[in-house]
Amino acid sequence: MPAEMYLPTFYVKQKFAMTTNRYQIFAANPDGSFGQLMGFAEQKRLAFKEEVTFFSDETKSRPVFSFKARKRIDLNAGYDIFDENRQQIGFFRKDFGKSILRSTFHIEGPGYAGTGQERSQAVALIRRFTDIPFLPIHFDFVSPEGQPLLGVERQASVRDKYTVHVPNPEIDFRVAAAVAVGLDALMQR
Repeated sequence: MPAEMYLPTFYVKQKFAMTTNRYQIFAANPDGSFGQLMGFAEQKRLAFKEEVTFFSDETKSRPVFSFKARKRIDLNAGYDIFDENRQQIGFFRKDFGKSILRSTFHIEGPGYAGTGQERSQAVALIRRFTDIPFLPIHFDFVSPEGQPLLGVERQASVRDKYTVHVPNPEIDFRVAAAVAVGLDALMQR
């Protein structure tokens, strides 16, 4: 069944801020340019255990979805994703054991589950042993049967910019956006 809010392609752009990570999420126009602002979130650096709330715009007047850690200390606990009415719509977690050499995440939602991993083992190793902040990073999420669920690609740039492709219409835009922001924040640890 198609998700309540399906968006096949969108962008996540991190804005510069000294003490917080600020994220803007834009729909992709048919020509590939940035379209409508779909969400805005702020997350205090090094305080990822808090709830990250996405708002309709930078005035923060209307919350539209969020994600929150299940536990404060357990690194494998994962994050529940909620809609604006606090109903759970998805879940993701970093697999810290498998992420030692190549970051690995798991995603779940109504009617699907899958695993995402850095596409390039070489880039994963370079990222771990150097401090090059602008390497392109690609994550491919697939179902246990190998069907593509979600793709997240960070462009090679000084500020983080991601293109998110969602070929599976069962995956809600809000789940895909929370996972994309979570990837960025969790890879900094």
